[in-house]
Amino acid sequence: MTPASPPPRTIELAQVLVSPSTRAIDLWLEVVPDPVEREAQVGELDAAELERLGEVLDAETGEELVSTLEPHAAGDLLGALPLATAGIVLDALNTDLAADILRELDPAERERLLGAVPAGQAAVLRSLLAWPEHSAAAHMVPDVLTVAADATAADAVDRLRTDAAQLRTDSQTGGYVFVVDASNRLEGVVAFRALVLAPAGVRVAELMDDDVITVAPLDDPEVAARTLLDQRLLAIPVVDTERRVLGIITADAAADIAEEEATEDAELQGGSQPLDTPYLRASPWQLWKKRIIWLLVLFVAEAYTGTVLRAFEDELDAVVSLAFFIPLLIGTGGNTGTQITTTLVRAMATGGVRLRDVGRVLRKEMATAGMIAIAMALAGIIRAFTLGVGWHVMLTVSVSLAAIVLWAAFIASVLPLLLKKTRIDPAVVSAPMIATIVDGTGLLIYFMIAKALLPELAGL
Repeated sequence: MTPASPPPRTIELAQVLVSPSTRAIDLWLEVVPDPVEREAQVGELDAAELERLGEVLDAETGEELVSTLEPHAAGDLLGALPLATAGIVLDALNTDLAADILRELDPAERERLLGAVPAGQAAVLRSLLAWPEHSAAAHMVPDVLTVAADATAADAVDRLRTDAAQLRTDSQTGGYVFVVDASNRLEGVVAFRALVLAPAGVRVAELMDDDVITVAPLDDPEVAARTLLDQRLLAIPVVDTERRVLGIITADAAADIAEEEATEDAELQGGSQPLDTPYLRASPWQLWKKRIIWLLVLFVAEAYTGTVLRAFEDELDAVVSLAFFIPLLIGTGGNTGTQITTTLVRAMATGGVRLRDVGRVLRKEMATAGMIAIAMALAGIIRAFTLGVGWHVMLTVSVSLAAIVLWAAFIASVLPLLLKKTRIDPAVVSAPMIATIVDGTGLLIYFMIAKALLPELAGL
């Protein structure tokens, strides 16, 4: 008997859609499990192919595919599905994911799809969409298990069984049960395990912890996520000004928020505005718009470097050899600042460094910079010697290198923390920006030291 042939290692979605069927889509999902590859192949489809894909997707395959795509791509796919199928898929998705996808759509398309979702879930999604995108409430799960403080453990467990049966199958409680009063105001929290294992007659008030860490609905989601992760919580409640529970942010949501913020910081540090769409779906026009703003800002900022050079034109005419070392000096200063900024912004993003640590950061970085300055000064002497310049210029270059390294370290250590204090994302202190700041100020340091050490510049 001839053995069955093994399934193919890979298959292109476009090929599947030549003769589309639900079975063929099932096979493709099996053969292509990587979310990145799935999104890449979906993104390559033209309008006609996307429409054919929508026709053969059912609720199960649609939910599996949509849940693995980025929200922008998932929105495009949902729009290609028959309305009834799109509604079923949206209803099957995690509530926070469904809300993320709907945010990517224009209002008319969003309402069209919400009209196909069961009324209860549509109301929940609309409540999440009402919050600003960059708020903690936009990332919360509205389903929360609550009990009263005066209930016994047995009564509370019975209540939870009833309430849990009414929750969506995808709801995540985070392992906590929140204790509220008759007006849904938060009074405390108790671990689900502790409640189940407690003696039947024990009151919930005796089991709960009334010191509950909370976040406000309009808090920065990064702050909320960092609070949850720092405190090693499974979930954190979102409460309004009257401490009414609106929902919870789970550990999974916090991890997603942290990933998004890390991506945004990386783009900002590279001197670019964050992309609104996945990179492979972004057009050259979109990339241009995101990058040109920062490049023009840096162009204007860099212009003062030329102004500094012109101001010291006489000094350069008197000692031409000073010009040999300008690229070396400004490059070293920029590299020093970039190294520190990259490390510091990352540490701030992960919660490892806060404003109160500015003294420790400054002491650590200046001590490190002192050692680097000595090494670079020695390297500068060697380089100047190889170019055959006089010992006065050699000394000037050496001292300037040390001074610029120390100055760059100071700027890069303090500026991100100060920006954080003023509620400006420290990632905007990008590597190009730090380098630009240090370029001009480093030249000022260089020429001032030169005027002090070179006899040829006396009186200029």
